[in-house]
Amino acid sequence: MIYTQSFTLPETIETIVKKRREMFKSEINEQVEYTAYTPAHESIIYDAIIALALGKNVLLKGPTGSGKTKLAETLSAFFGQPMHSINCSIDLDAEAMLGFKTIQQTNGQATIEFIPGPVIQAMTKGHLLYIDEINMAKPETLPILNGVLDYRKMITNPFTAEVVKAKPTFGVIAAINEGYVGTVPLNEALKNRFVVIDVPYVQGEALKRILQQQTKLTNETLLNRFVTLSADLIVQVKQGYVSEEAASIRALIDACDLAVYIPPRRAIERAIVEKLEDDREKAAVRNLAETLFDE
Repeated sequence: MIYTQSFTLPETIETIVKKRREMFKSEINEQVEYTAYTPAHESIIYDAIIALALGKNVLLKGPTGSGKTKLAETLSAFFGQPMHSINCSIDLDAEAMLGFKTIQQTNGQATIEFIPGPVIQAMTKGHLLYIDEINMAKPETLPILNGVLDYRKMITNPFTAEVVKAKPTFGVIAAINEGYVGTVPLNEALKNRFVVIDVPYVQGEALKRILQQQTKLTNETLLNRFVTLSADLIVQVKQGYVSEEAASIRALIDACDLAVYIPPRRAIERAIVEKLEDDREKAAVRNLAETLFDE
């Protein structure tokens, strides 16, 4: 389901959006995932749309499970623009980002061919590039993207020596989980290449709408209790009693689906508690579940 905005975009931005939808309409069925992100505040998606339309790089900053990837997918669908993804880790290298050389057999002859990776594909096709958990990458890996992320939007491909300049519609969306194990702070030079948008946990009525739209649970009483559970878990996260995984919306959605068929507390056990490593965290979540749900 594509995001339907309840706001009016400035005329110049609306024109840009319409042009992109027209430009990529032949690719939309194959590569754009239609989805819907429900923002905690309307300004989150509004500002992201404005920034991308103006050719800015967007950095989504928020806790695990707050919906950053869902927001990126929704922006891709909103612009009708295919998106290529990189998932950063300590194993990420130039080949995973830019592509690699391989031997191909053509008419009995062996030739070396370059297979473009997500960065090169997004640049040459004018698509969007999503860089997930950008602060999980090794510090020596990210400088490869400096030219891609600044005003030049170009890179010299080290595998072909070709200078690749991105098409005007090319855009970058990156996501970070600050303070998460294994992450490193982004240096100022890199952070300055982005417009930063905070993506908080969705709560209250907005969260209830998400659960109604994305889960099989229809029981109003249970839905309200799961919304309360989420709010309580977020408080526990902020106080440092449980980790961010416990308050993940993805985990909450799983629990709601399971609760259609098994007791809610057991659903919470399977979807949330057993994903945690610390026994104290498990006990904290169980205590919250016991106060809200009958056996």
